[in-house]
Amino acid sequence: MGTIDIAQRLVALIGPWDGVDVSPARFGTVEFRVQRREIGHVHASGVADLPFPVRMRRDLVSGGRASPHRTLPHSGWVSFYIRTENDIPAAVELFRLNYDRLRGLDARGRDARSGLSPITGTITILGDHAADDLPA
Repeated sequence: MGTIDIAQRLVALIGPWDGVDVSPARFGTVEFRVQRREIGHVHASGVADLPFPVRMRRDLVSGGRASPHRTLPHSGWVSFYIRTENDIPAAVELFRLNYDRLRGLDARGRDARSGLSPITGTITILGDHAADDLPA
């Protein structure tokens, strides 16, 4: 699989998500945004970079789901190396995690910002937010 195919595959898989804008960006990347905020981008080399809050970056890196960003290793940014077709589902999972976070949805699809489920309208309890929870 050529490197251009990786970007095309991600565009085909992530582009249809509700509210996602796909566009070419700096350094020959393809960028994915929702609500004008970057979900992440993919380089022609097959490296996907995604911005997370520092605490989430720590968990993703320590859990082996992503690597520290190549040039900003102490920020919230992570890198994911897409080397083969088999790496694409894990990359899409990271994009989905960030997409849901940026849209304000928790892991169950509930609106984490308001504490209300967008489907049932039931109240959820929100935890305290630390400085590490802020976006990078």
